[in-house]
Amino acid sequence: MKKTVHDLIPLRCLTPGQMAQIGAIVGDPNQAHRLAELGLRHGAEIEMVRGGSPCVLRMGGQQLCFRHTAGLDVLVRPAGAL
Repeated sequence: MKKTVHDLIPLRCLTPGQMAQIGAIVGDPNQAHRLAELGLRHGAEIEMVRGGSPCVLRMGGQQLCFRHTAGLDVLVRPAGAL
């Protein structure tokens, strides 16, 4: 089955404990670059620890606190869709 952008959902839709893979970061290039420097980039596998804003993500043995902002959207592919 071919993976498409239609398989992606906003990060904020994940529930605690749910695993996903970053599919795209859409919006302000400067903000997207900053997230990439933290490791939050296309293909990265994450786990939602705590939802909301800010949410807490687990990625590669570290936890990141992420606040949803206008002009930037992180789209993910939930583990069941990988």
